[in-house]
Amino acid sequence: MSPRAAGPAALPPAFARHVIAWQARAGRHGLPWQGTRDPYRVWLSEVMLQQTQMTTVLGLYPRFLARFPDVRALAAASLDDVLALWSGLGYYSRARNLHRCAQVVAARPGAAFLATALELETLPGIGPSTAAAIAAFCFGERAAIFDGNVQRVLARLLAFEGDLAGTAARRELHEVAQRLLPTRDLLRAMPAYTQGLMDLGATVCLPRKPLCDQCPVRGDCNAARRGEPEAYPRRTRTLKRSAESMWLLVACRADGAVWLQRRPARGVWASLHALPAFADRAALVDVLPARAAAHSRDGEPFVHVLTHKDLHLHPVFVTVPAYWRGPGAGDEACPGGWHLPSAWQGLGLPTPVRRLLEALPPVVPA
Repeated sequence: MSPRAAGPAALPPAFARHVIAWQARAGRHGLPWQGTRDPYRVWLSEVMLQQTQMTTVLGLYPRFLARFPDVRALAAASLDDVLALWSGLGYYSRARNLHRCAQVVAARPGAAFLATALELETLPGIGPSTAAAIAAFCFGERAAIFDGNVQRVLARLLAFEGDLAGTAARRELHEVAQRLLPTRDLLRAMPAYTQGLMDLGATVCLPRKPLCDQCPVRGDCNAARRGEPEAYPRRTRTLKRSAESMWLLVACRADGAVWLQRRPARGVWASLHALPAFADRAALVDVLPARAAAHSRDGEPFVHVLTHKDLHLHPVFVTVPAYWRGPGAGDEACPGGWHLPSAWQGLGLPTPVRRLLEALPPVVPA
């Protein structure tokens, strides 16, 4: 089937009904963000679940809600508080956008979220799929989510030949997604259908070794009929990965404080507190007092994987005198300073930096 063969007559008429019935019978239930029409909670869960494992989000979502129970509380918080609680989820631009978006919404009458997908897309950090999820779950709007899982389900359903690396094919498949939506009893049907489609992509229509025998729409699936579900979706382009090496200065005082520096507003670990980073070891040693540099110790290098980049990290441990002021001292854009272990929990720290700090031996009082 060519991508343009998916006209209205070619679409399975009972698709939405089958998905809704399967979700009630075999979908995921009891997740902490289910069963609510509160846009704040739905929005928060959708943002957290982007490129993050469900198990990780399940551990952090309740803690985040306890600290920021509504959009006003999140808007009133400092960015540092938000980044600190976001630690462990990664992709910290999501937390920065979340904070900005909360401030925009909190400034509206009644701190009310916008109610349609098109309006929601105008808010910071809310893309089309997240906007559709909020609109569908909270307001029953016929808005189609279109994340990677959904694209895979629909591409297999239609044996869609379009290259989803291209904008035109994604737009065409999105139009199909919109036509497949329920048409009746939308306040009930749209949340159930949207959740069912998410569950189907996450638990049955897997990227590798899909569980076709458990699929509620197998009888309508063209890819399954052809015996090649893993051939879809078609994508000819892959993202190019890059690599970067960073030497991290773990400078400690005798009382256990560590020198941390605010990262620039753009780039790797933007706006987070982190260990000072250098392009090579020689540049790192140059900022140290000569005596401290002579007693520096190299830690075991390791790789931290980002979405499109591998960071090759080389920690260098050194004890410095209390009077030492490291890189970033007096720098308003990227300030640096001493932070005792008791303060680390309240800082937004990149995951590898937090792990390095937590592995430091405790200071024994004199």
